[in-house]
Amino acid sequence: MALKRNVNSIFIILLFSIFSLLSGCYSQSASSQKAGSSASASNSSVPKEIRLGYQVSPNGELLAKALGLLEKKYPNIHIRWIKFDSGRDINNAMASGSIDFGLVGTPPGSIGIASGLPYKIYYLHDIIGESEALVVKKDSGISSLKDLKNKKIATTFSSTSHYSLLGALKEEKIDLKKNNITLLDMQPPDIYAAWKRGDIDGAYIWQPVQTKLIDDGGKVIISSKDLAKKGIVTGEFGIVNKDFAGKYPEIVKGYISVLNQAVHYYRSKPVESSKVLSKELGLSPEESLKTMRQIIWLDASQQKEYFGDAKKPGKLAKILKDTGDFMVKQKNIPSSPSLATYQKGLLSNLYK
Repeated sequence: MALKRNVNSIFIILLFSIFSLLSGCYSQSASSQKAGSSASASNSSVPKEIRLGYQVSPNGELLAKALGLLEKKYPNIHIRWIKFDSGRDINNAMASGSIDFGLVGTPPGSIGIASGLPYKIYYLHDIIGESEALVVKKDSGISSLKDLKNKKIATTFSSTSHYSLLGALKEEKIDLKKNNITLLDMQPPDIYAAWKRGDIDGAYIWQPVQTKLIDDGGKVIISSKDLAKKGIVTGEFGIVNKDFAGKYPEIVKGYISVLNQAVHYYRSKPVESSKVLSKELGLSPEESLKTMRQIIWLDASQQKEYFGDAKKPGKLAKILKDTGDFMVKQKNIPSSPSLATYQKGLLSNLYK
């Protein structure tokens, strides 16, 4: 009987040990699952990758890229910069969902909102001045817009340059057909190649190609700074995918802080900034600084007056509306939505 009681006792102790061991494993597993869930929830607040569609323009975004400011702010997020030649191409990329952020000018931005593309405008980088201009060959016999008769002029269609060129011709009451002016749709690299071949007489284009044309025997006839005085205003702004902005609002705010940092770096250290940007622009530091001074760089504190709100639309919505209305007359788009629709295309709540 004693032996039986001892066996039973050993058996009970063994069962208790197994139960305790299993319970401990279960608790540890449950804790691990809970910790994993917390980590997953935490990780979902930031993306694994940020895809930025950029253009080579002497502005704050290109400087932020050159300085690696976004990479420094988010060292654990993969930052992918994707180069585009025009806002038209960025619109296509945004429509396909292949980028999260992008940079466009007022005409492609107006088209994007009118077409219902899935993005919002979150930041106005700059107001364009002399950085976009009509450059003609010195031996072309062109000294004014009226001399464009029978000439071939290149520009990038649906861009700020295209919009400015058409606006300039309209202002001077110059009809393309009556004057046999041929407008050619080309991307910036193709414009430079056509200029070198002698295929075109001039081009309305932005930096840095504009400087390359001037260095190769070109002269400026009229710039976007001249047109802005007449109410034909153009600018460059940032767009962000709606779903991305809804899912990662803090990332959008974080990127705005990065852009603001870049603008202030330029304002306090223009010479150093030009040296950094010269590699991106493919120009000398001196030429780069000149192009950088040809636009009005805007920081975060200056966004409110342009973004406004639903009750009082800002300047940017009005610029987009005017651009859209003009493009309807040019038959670039079938219709231009209301001012309220353009205002809804802005993330104005970021600048309350």
